[in-house]
Amino acid sequence: MGSSGIGSPFVVRYLNYSSTSARAKLAKFCAGAIVPPEITASVAAILREVHTKGDAAVTAYAKKFDGAVLRPRDFRVRPDQLKAAAQRLPATQMRSMKAALANIRSFNKQGMPENWTGRNPQGAEVGERHHPIRRVGLYVPGGEVPLVSTVLMTATLAKIAGCPEIAVFTPSDAQGNVADGLLAALHLIGVTEVYRVGGVHAIGAMAYGTKTIPAVDKVYGPGNAYTIEAKRQVFGTVGVDSLPGPSEVMVIADSSARADFAAADLLAQAEHGSGREKIYLVGTSRKVIDAISAEVQKQLPTLGRNKKAERVLDEGFIAVEVKSVAQAIEVANYVAPEHLELLVKPSTAKRFERDITTAGAMMIGNLTPTALGDFTAGPSHVLPTGRPGRFFSGLRVADFLRRTSIIRYDEKSIRAGEKVVQAFASMEQLDAHGRSVAIRLEK
Repeated sequence: MGSSGIGSPFVVRYLNYSSTSARAKLAKFCAGAIVPPEITASVAAILREVHTKGDAAVTAYAKKFDGAVLRPRDFRVRPDQLKAAAQRLPATQMRSMKAALANIRSFNKQGMPENWTGRNPQGAEVGERHHPIRRVGLYVPGGEVPLVSTVLMTATLAKIAGCPEIAVFTPSDAQGNVADGLLAALHLIGVTEVYRVGGVHAIGAMAYGTKTIPAVDKVYGPGNAYTIEAKRQVFGTVGVDSLPGPSEVMVIADSSARADFAAADLLAQAEHGSGREKIYLVGTSRKVIDAISAEVQKQLPTLGRNKKAERVLDEGFIAVEVKSVAQAIEVANYVAPEHLELLVKPSTAKRFERDITTAGAMMIGNLTPTALGDFTAGPSHVLPTGRPGRFFSGLRVADFLRRTSIIRYDEKSIRAGEKVVQAFASMEQLDAHGRSVAIRLEK
């Protein structure tokens, strides 16, 4: 890998995927998503403190990390503060929020699973019932930027699922304030249990509970490397949705791609600015890559957060040249990107759409930037990052439900099942299992 040679203020890691060492180098770049041992240890220490000291630990860490002096009675945002924030929000912003909410509701209602009942081949009645998870905890990042959209992308789904208790956690500023946009979004959706607590100590409070904060059953939402590691460590004590950490985008571009569009989309994800974001550009030629890289250099100085974006580009940007559609598909399926943009010819896009099976969300065509998916298209923007897209999907309504299977045998169907049970009981040397069925058939 080396510089693109275009004189940009950041180093463009360039990789020719046809080279013999390409796959190993790509794997090494992706491995940067592995959590450093110092983060793992730091998170474990904070969680241990919250587990043993409860409210006192939450107060201490709010002061340490946010500069906020919060007593336990200050943790929760009052409902009237939610309403006041909504009233202060400019009307144009509230209208936009409502438009996004309409799309999110429309899309996610389609994903509500239905109960069903049928007969198995032995004649027994079987089926599934779905129940909302009783108490859920939603984490909304508010450090680098207040992610108002994350409120809509999580709480709306919990409401559709019918979760009886929805608790939202987000960090405050040093004065204990939470951004009006976040509070207004919560008021719009109808969530009233909101805590001005963020970071690892918020995840700990959700998992273990404190005197002031009741524990939840499952934790949802994106976060930085620390909060996501916290979710990983509390899994088992509570459920977690997935591990959606620092943002990622992959843009696959051919000669039909608008270089200025592609560059704008790469920068849009880089501006998150934690330094751990991953930015992938997959081009069908060096010419395509250089044109887009030049546009990135041109647009970067115009951004309000250009210094933070530049840091991300320095540390987390890679350009991969592929010689075929098959190679591009291979790269995408390996990386399993959070956001995937296909800035390619429509005829080629169909093959990508069919054969790329690990992307969190797929944006197709020059007129579909990732930002539409982030804010308003409808699917949740809470998506797996760091390659768990190979086995995790983006957040959906079903994640707020749990499923119970239903089984009901009668006299006729139990006779059909008894021989099968006896065979397995014999193979597994569990004679009481066999007896529990046979006793019901004795006259």
